[in-house]
Amino acid sequence: MSSWRSLVLRLGEKCSEYGGNADYKDQLETCFGVVRRELGHDSDEISSFLLECAEQLPHKIPLYGTLIGLLNLEDEDFVRKIVEITHDNLQVALDKGKCNTIRILLRFLTALMCSKVLQPNSLVVLFETLLSSAATAVDEDKGNPSWQACADYYIVCVLSCLPWGGAELVEQVPEEIDRVMVGIQAYMSIRKHVSDSGCSVFENVYESDQGEAGKDFLEDLWSRVQDLSSKAWKLDSVPRPHLPFEPQLVGGKSHDFGPINCPDLPDPPAPSSEVARGKQRHEAEQKYPQRIRRLNIFPSSKTEHLQPIDRFVVEEYLLDVLFFLNGCRKECASYMVGLPVPFRYEYLMAETIFSQILLLPQSPFKLMYYTLVIMDLCKALPGAFPAVVAGAVRSLFDKISDLDMECRSRLILWFSHHLSNFQFIWPWEEWAHVLDLPKWAPQRVFVQEVLEREVRLSYWDKVKQSIDSAPALEELLPPRGTPNFKYSAEDCDQTEREISSKLNQMVKDRSASREIISWIEEHVLPEHGFDVTLRVVAQTFLNIGSKSFTHLITVLERYGQVFAKICPDQDRQIMLISEVDSLWKNNAQMAAITIDRMMGYRLVSNVAIVKWVFSTSNSDQFHVSDRPWEILKNAVTKTFNRLTDLRKEILSLKTSAALATEAAVKAQAELEDAQSKLTLTLVDGEPVLAENPVKMKRLKSSAERTKEAETSARESLEAKQAVFSQVINEIEELFLFLYKSFCNVLAEPLRETDGSLHQSSKAADEMVVDQEDAPTMELDKEGEKSEKSQPNGDRTTNGYNVGEKEQWCLTTLGYVKAFSRQYASVIWPLVERLNAEILTEDVHPLFRKAVYTGLGQPIDTYAQIDVEKEKDCFRRFILKNHQNMLHPNIY
Repeated sequence: MSSWRSLVLRLGEKCSEYGGNADYKDQLETCFGVVRRELGHDSDEISSFLLECAEQLPHKIPLYGTLIGLLNLEDEDFVRKIVEITHDNLQVALDKGKCNTIRILLRFLTALMCSKVLQPNSLVVLFETLLSSAATAVDEDKGNPSWQACADYYIVCVLSCLPWGGAELVEQVPEEIDRVMVGIQAYMSIRKHVSDSGCSVFENVYESDQGEAGKDFLEDLWSRVQDLSSKAWKLDSVPRPHLPFEPQLVGGKSHDFGPINCPDLPDPPAPSSEVARGKQRHEAEQKYPQRIRRLNIFPSSKTEHLQPIDRFVVEEYLLDVLFFLNGCRKECASYMVGLPVPFRYEYLMAETIFSQILLLPQSPFKLMYYTLVIMDLCKALPGAFPAVVAGAVRSLFDKISDLDMECRSRLILWFSHHLSNFQFIWPWEEWAHVLDLPKWAPQRVFVQEVLEREVRLSYWDKVKQSIDSAPALEELLPPRGTPNFKYSAEDCDQTEREISSKLNQMVKDRSASREIISWIEEHVLPEHGFDVTLRVVAQTFLNIGSKSFTHLITVLERYGQVFAKICPDQDRQIMLISEVDSLWKNNAQMAAITIDRMMGYRLVSNVAIVKWVFSTSNSDQFHVSDRPWEILKNAVTKTFNRLTDLRKEILSLKTSAALATEAAVKAQAELEDAQSKLTLTLVDGEPVLAENPVKMKRLKSSAERTKEAETSARESLEAKQAVFSQVINEIEELFLFLYKSFCNVLAEPLRETDGSLHQSSKAADEMVVDQEDAPTMELDKEGEKSEKSQPNGDRTTNGYNVGEKEQWCLTTLGYVKAFSRQYASVIWPLVERLNAEILTEDVHPLFRKAVYTGLGQPIDTYAQIDVEKEKDCFRRFILKNHQNMLHPNIY
């Protein structure tokens, strides 16, 4: 890397604001001197690299803004070009809905304004353009309120700039910035509060009961900016490197920033079409997602030294670093521990990372990325961060019964992977009490699943050794993962054993699939029946493939036709899946992998897997094991991924077809042009067209070839679209069957429990009002442990006293919401059929609520539901059972 590139890239990293001791002023002057000398040679490369650094290292934007301000004193044309490029990039980002680029470029423009590069009025006009577009969007008459997510995002972008330039704007254009603040206040008064219950990490009850206590993200940010405004826009978390250079910077020319046009929103749906509005709302939230949902997992005392706006600024720094440096985790960790803030922020850093791990509907990156970042942060801050991470895990463990089911699964995956990087060391004795809890208690299930995942990442004896401090926890370890081959036992059926041995010998002799199929049809099926045949074939083949994943793949590829022949329909495929589960009853991982591979080879269908998962033997395990849920999620995800891949392939084929058409048209035009220019000549006294035979042959050949390529591209596109239509129908039927299965399996348990399954603080207040003798308890605030409270949220003096059937319903409803949320893009086109065929009037309200909450809609949007009746039902249940339900999270 050239010297000027290195200086620009590493600008400020050794100064006190960025974790070092060097003076940032000296660094800026040195960098400015080197870059100034290179302007005459590489101005285009310098401008491109400066913008790239500003966009991908946004926590250093104030420094890059100051550097550009200094360059503005030397070469106004160079800086004007940077402003113009930024203008064009911002317009493209707005048109394409590139959220991160919009936000970062607005912050960059704010820094340029602070360095006198950009006129303050131009920045205010830009803010007002976004504000006007947002206000129009939420207007019932002129706009499309379904796209409030877009409008809110524009306001978030404006507000997020003010910590970086609010003081300068107030100083230079006070009336204009006051006008912007008044406009934002007006927007806040007309927008609708955003209910976040569908994507909340912790389960909530009755959004309507929360009143004004809970703020959505924009309301919270607005209150923080107002607090900053009341403090004269002074904050310590944003460096102001331009101040020492201000006497020089005022001598530079401030450039104009041209007008920006916000893209038009889709036309609003008909007022009566709630489903169409819901679809558009979902589309808007997908395009303009909320960046963070805060986790207050530590006591407020850990961050009480921060101004309200400081938390937002540090979160911006951390999220930007995580996003832009995701390809280099060590650099990411290095920047995260060296943010330009004068206070410690380990607890805030941990909360921010965990908020991304548990972000719903999905994390920005895979869990492994966050695992590696946390591991590197523990190494970079060995005296502080490991303890903070451990505290976060303990806090989440205490609240595990309130955790969303998807978040609970992610926490299990992350924690087991995290421990595998630290020799599986953990004070397990702290959690040994879970053995006193019933098998369905969430804390006990959490420990059990973490240990099972650890065994997958290591081996059984190693994990057993890691829990020596709490040897009783061995009870929660999974069995040793050996296959349960029925014909290895001495007391097995000898006839079946002989058939298995014969089949095993045929495999060793490398008999072809057709030979084995013939042998089965002629000798096994007629004499022993289908049940014995399936059992012997499945057990034998899968036992041969049990030695390794490679063995499994080889068996399925070589003898998959045998399975397909004897299990052609769903009922028989369900029996085949049962045999797989029986063979691998001691190894959940291999059971899941085998069933997943079988589905991949089309030996079992996704509907057959769903039917098997919802069979009685499996549904009874919904609340005590993740095993059936893992298999179900694999089947649904594989189908969904196939749809996603087809969409990408069709998009690519459309591009190819368009290029092929363009090439064919061009070749035909060249041929016609050449033919039109042919001249007449005399041959034997007769006039004939004179032509260049070589050229004409080439042009004709090119035209024919491009035409064939166009035809081939279009045929490929049509074939892929036909497959896509088939997969669309398949996935629609899959999800309808999935919801029907959920509805059926939940119907009776919900009726038996009277539907009273909310984990709510609301119930306690109402119970105390109606029952003077009801037991009282002291609730923890902000995650702090009260002296009168128990060590964790799942224990009382009598243990975990949520009934097994209630816990089963809570878990299953939690997964209904999780599936609805994760696959909302597929489910929304099915909402009409879902309402007509499954979510009918007689369906239980809690099931309907779980579906609609996952889709991000209020429960009464598509059906008239008596919410007060549901609440009364809940209150009656609590009053009837309060003596036996002392679990604090219930109240």
